[in-house]
Amino acid sequence: MKVSMESVSGVKKVLHIEVPREDVVRQVDDAYGELKKSAKVKGFRPGKAPRSVLERMFHKDVRADVTSKLIQNAFIEAIQEKDLKIVGAPKVDPPELDEKKDYAFDATVEVRPEIADIPFKGLELTKSNYTVSDEEIDLQLQMLQRNMARHEKVEADRPIQMGDVAVIDYEGFKDGKPHQATQKTENFVAKIGEGRVVKDLDEGLVGMKVGEEKEIEVTFPEDYFSKDLAGLNILFKVRLNEIRGEILPELDDTFAKSLGDQFESLEVLKGKIRENLQNGYDKRVEQELNEQVFSQLLSKTDFEVPDSMVESELEHILKDAERSFSQSNRSFEELGLSRDILAEKYRPVAEKQVRRHLILSKLIDQENLSLTDEELEQGMQEMATEYRQPLEAIKAFYRQDQDRLAFFKHTLLEKKALKIILGNGTIKEVAPPDKKEENSPTEQEAGR
Repeated sequence: MKVSMESVSGVKKVLHIEVPREDVVRQVDDAYGELKKSAKVKGFRPGKAPRSVLERMFHKDVRADVTSKLIQNAFIEAIQEKDLKIVGAPKVDPPELDEKKDYAFDATVEVRPEIADIPFKGLELTKSNYTVSDEEIDLQLQMLQRNMARHEKVEADRPIQMGDVAVIDYEGFKDGKPHQATQKTENFVAKIGEGRVVKDLDEGLVGMKVGEEKEIEVTFPEDYFSKDLAGLNILFKVRLNEIRGEILPELDDTFAKSLGDQFESLEVLKGKIRENLQNGYDKRVEQELNEQVFSQLLSKTDFEVPDSMVESELEHILKDAERSFSQSNRSFEELGLSRDILAEKYRPVAEKQVRRHLILSKLIDQENLSLTDEELEQGMQEMATEYRQPLEAIKAFYRQDQDRLAFFKHTLLEKKALKIILGNGTIKEVAPPDKKEENSPTEQEAGR
């Protein structure tokens, strides 16, 4: 077999492969030999049909099968001969097979880039000292308190006001006709002031009394989540059925216990909130340090990135986005988006992620990093804790698939490489940004 290689770029190669005629003939003969054993041909006993008959009946199938095997075997031999570390699938446009000639074809492949040693030592980094304040804990308690609030019917003869809960019937009209996205709805419940539908509707409800009907003109913002309503003026016909008041529970030990048996008192609940908020800050510190590390390393390390790796990473990002939308019962289309739009938006992010992984992989090789059995065990234990699963279940999950286990091990090695970078850098502790300008850990993080 003859193999020559053409370099289109540092990461893209074209393999020119030629399989000698005698190999082609042998593969064709073997194919007809196997076919003869199993083919059912009318007028002939099993295994007795002449080759000429088989060729007439199965020529196309045999040619396709032989072509596939020739390409597969020759390609594997070629990349071994050229010692290529390919990524992604090869691109082959197979020519027609002529059983009497050499079989020549081209395979375009992408390979991992050659990266110079990473200058990872001596990076100058800053670490923000985030601490949890009493005000943040109070804010989280207030959020939990509102979540646990109960609604009671307001018996007094008074108009509805901000902070009340409204029970309404409504129907929306566009140009005098009912609009598909605002069909007639009965006993819709919404707290006034939260803008569950839109701010204009909340403000229009204020001052209404039970039993009153009113027309409220609402302008939906251009960036409204539903593209069927974004930017539209809709006339709502509304009837107020009931006013409910929000009754907040007392913030005491009883309130804490209502959230779970593990909270014996309000102080225990506060301690857990503080712990979760601090965990959120610790993750932020880790992310900020990692961003600084890669920002500096990317500026010092230049290399080409294979398109196939970027496409694979981009596909992961898009699938994650689809899962996120699906969990909230939304789709790209409802927000006026499409896969193509998101792919264009996130392609630079995908390329940056690939560069990060390639830098860490280079550093793993450069420093001859490996995992001990204890480190693998610890990594699985941390995953079991994070996902609240038994350790044996996590181990069984990875034992089922060696590729999955290899990926997990590589992820642990990447974390080990990052620790080495940080350990060889200079980290200066600084005061965090003004929390009024920065987002603190979310309610979801605090209550996790």
